[in-house]
Amino acid sequence: MPAISDTITTPDGSCPAKLFTPDGPGPWPGVVMYVDAGGVRDTFDGMAAELAGFGYAVLLPDVYYRHPGWAPFDMGTVFGDAKERARLFSMIGQVTQDRMVTDAGAFFDYLAGRPEVRGDRFGVCGYCMGGRTSVVVAGRVPERVAAAASFHGGGLVTDTPDSPHLLAEKMRARVYVAGAKNDGAFTKAHAATLDEALAEAGVEHTVEFYPAEHGFAVPDNAPYDADASARHWAALREVFGAALGG
Repeated sequence: MPAISDTITTPDGSCPAKLFTPDGPGPWPGVVMYVDAGGVRDTFDGMAAELAGFGYAVLLPDVYYRHPGWAPFDMGTVFGDAKERARLFSMIGQVTQDRMVTDAGAFFDYLAGRPEVRGDRFGVCGYCMGGRTSVVVAGRVPERVAAAASFHGGGLVTDTPDSPHLLAEKMRARVYVAGAKNDGAFTKAHAATLDEALAEAGVEHTVEFYPAEHGFAVPDNAPYDADASARHWAALREVFGAALGG
């Protein structure tokens, strides 16, 4: 798929990003893909290109841009290396809801200004921490999000006042959430709470579990599961197709 590298100005600085588009003249519906804790890397370039092939202009931003020059993580070893694990969690801790919402505004403005993109409402999808970001953005920037998808996302239901599930009544997007088995960050109890909140708010949604471990959709994660990944691509095509066209 064609791709360009660019820099998006946000209130906090300059965010490197790539825009992947299908072959052909376009324009296409726009989507923001939010990465997992490992950050932007070759695996996500491939995933963004695959999603673009379904008929979308896919923006892949570096959510760690506030750490200029950060070194990529090796997802096969990072959790077993104490120093790298500490660096990873330090960076994750700075991916706050407020920052992601501020960034989302800049990302959506960028997409709206691109000739390859049509429409003024967008799709968002994310993995792990990016899954949480997708749900948060759908609730806090509702006028700009038509569809939101979360895959093995954690922290969607918490006991804090800023729990993402409490944003349900503000959402105007179609929402899809796929949890992983044996994932303490998103349990069946969490899923029931989220499902109830979305239903009470009248949000068109699906909340379900895949029979695969956390990380199932991302090829360089050790728990990657080819069948679950194929299912997630099918779900994205259905959710984005219904809400965005393409």
